[in-house]
Amino acid sequence: MTIQRIGLPLARRMALAAQGFAQPRPDAVQKGHLRRVLDRLALHQIDSVNVLARAHYLPAFSRLGAYDRTLFDRAAWGPRRERRVFEYWAHEASLLPMDLFPLLRWRMERADRGMAGYKGMRLFAGERRAEAMALLERIRAEGPMAASEFESSRTGWWEWSESKRILEWLFYAGHITTATRRRSFERVYDLTERVIPQAVMALPPVPEAEAHRALILRSAKALGIATAGELRDYFRLGPEETRTAIAELVEDGALLPVAVDGWPAAYIDPEARKPRRIDTAALLAPFDPIVWERARAERLFGFRYRIEIYVPAELRQHGYYVLPFLFGDTLVARVDLKADRQARILRVHAIHLEQGAPNGTVEALETELSTLAGWLDLDGVTRPDIVDHE
Repeated sequence: MTIQRIGLPLARRMALAAQGFAQPRPDAVQKGHLRRVLDRLALHQIDSVNVLARAHYLPAFSRLGAYDRTLFDRAAWGPRRERRVFEYWAHEASLLPMDLFPLLRWRMERADRGMAGYKGMRLFAGERRAEAMALLERIRAEGPMAASEFESSRTGWWEWSESKRILEWLFYAGHITTATRRRSFERVYDLTERVIPQAVMALPPVPEAEAHRALILRSAKALGIATAGELRDYFRLGPEETRTAIAELVEDGALLPVAVDGWPAAYIDPEARKPRRIDTAALLAPFDPIVWERARAERLFGFRYRIEIYVPAELRQHGYYVLPFLFGDTLVARVDLKADRQARILRVHAIHLEQGAPNGTVEALETELSTLAGWLDLDGVTRPDIVDHE
């Protein structure tokens, strides 16, 4: 088989096109635009940090511009018939399109048999299963409940109570899922069959090997071009099942092997777009698929990025909640941001420009910051405390 060689600039554009940055933002965002983003990305990572906005809202903003967040809320936690995504462990805690539910049943079944999850969680699949089933029956009888509604034996705020551990196992094993989220972002659980649309629940099980192939293919479509490790990481599959799935997909012609200088072996979807240019300006959340895999971001963009939320303030290099700024097909700046909701101001603590940031970077960034402030219902943007070049 002849292996196609792809230059790094094209690889970068392919990755951005697969993620939705090759087309202009719509003038007015409709439900269909959001649905296409949800399907294209295949997952939105969830994180509780809310210094700017909840992480799951930001990728759609990066691709669509200002949109009505209630559209996302209804897709995730609205009436059963309107739900387009569900919560599960995929790439960390994530919101995933409903068509992926059958493709992850094997993971739920493994957890239910005690074959997945950490040791303390697996206990509830075996010797402590009766406790878990008793809690499940309480939810069945009383309706949706949060962990805080059960008696807690926590000794510190950072520790999970026993009830929370059981709930997380029930969630991982597919017995319950998220019915809604409270204003505090606390998860409220209910029986899976009362949350997931009936048509999805009625779909037949997908054999494990077939599900692995489908998930790898979905990863390839979302990433545009990717190494085996990156295809595996998107849905956190195992090494052996990834190798087998990739080999079978290549044999079937559903994946094409390609070579990029300096990369491990890489693969593309045969239908992947190969645009000549990317015209965009977008702030990216720390958990955006473009940057969440740090080695990939460095390989594609020459951009070394680390989340510094958990780094002591005096040791941070770029700030607390730092968003990379994508301009064209290049990551050209890092912006440390905070939504000061009480003062109704978007605070720009620092802007760090990358070496070689092109003319127009600051002006494009100012426009994007103004759009972001309006989307967050803030009245203005502060001037940055720091503007420097790396």
